Amino acid sequence: MAQTRVLFVCLGNICRSPLAEGAARKLVRQRVLEKHFEFDSAATAGYHEGETYDPRVDAVLRKYNALFPHTARQIRDADYRSYHWILGMDEENLLDLQRHAPADASARLELVTKPWGGGRITDPYYQDDWACEQTYIELEDLIGRWLDIWLQANAP
Repeated sequence: MAQTRVLFVCLGNICRSPLAEGAARKLVRQRVLEKHFEFDSAATAGYHEGETYDPRVDAVLRKYNALFPHTARQIRDADYRSYHWILGMDEENLLDLQRHAPADASARLELVTKPWGGGRITDPYYQDDWACEQTYIELEDLIGRWLDIWLQANAP
């Protein structure tokens, strides 16, 4: 199986996309697939560039054994060429990704919710601690479904 590179994207890269990245890293570690995947996350806007994740995200990732070092960053043109998949957390993220994609982009742009038939991952930024945990739970389910899809497509 060739290595698949996946970039998760949300508005600020301090809540949803790092939650998705943490879930993805945890799930491939559990399935002993680390050498087959590379994950990162980024923002459509540079509001929080250089910051770590929201403290609630840190707590949730610790609770679910999905913590990893993180520094928020904005998506770059090179990302559109170096990642196989760029997964947005909501329709606005996806539209921003499509609008700003360079002409030579090769990444496939999708909603992270595609295995559910679409929809959005609610941003827990202005919500309580439980909303952050609920977002992680939803993302872990979705990333598990994505992994199943990738594994079926790349089965020997």
